[in-house]
Amino acid sequence: MFKVKVYSVGKSKEAWLQEALAEYTKRLSPHMEIEWVLVKTDAELASKVSPPFIVLDVEGEQVDSPGLARKLSHLWMAHGSKIHFVIGGSDGLDPVLVQKSVWRWSLSKLTFTHQMTRLILLEQLYRALQIDAGTAYHK
Repeated sequence: MFKVKVYSVGKSKEAWLQEALAEYTKRLSPHMEIEWVLVKTDAELASKVSPPFIVLDVEGEQVDSPGLARKLSHLWMAHGSKIHFVIGGSDGLDPVLVQKSVWRWSLSKLTFTHQMTRLILLEQLYRALQIDAGTAYHK
């Protein structure tokens, strides 16, 4: 089983978002354990993160969903079953975190709220697992 920690600044306040995150956490649960580390500040974020981790960064590499499935498979093989994801605060990521990351991944050139980024991340993790499994989820 994969063990994933998601580090992020802020909270998930909206009920609809909590429901969506819970749904994808449930879908992922047979294959992946998700742990949330939510902090109040960017400085606290930098002090909590442990390797190996991927930073979600608008300036990172953009990949399509099959490319993400391949990249994650490679990273899990290289780093074991634990990979962490870091979602920076409104001021962006600490340059030290970016430098120490195993991959700098951009979901999009668009700006998303931290809450939406969490949901998009979980959906893409689920999609990547479904691509690897050869299901019809990704058409």
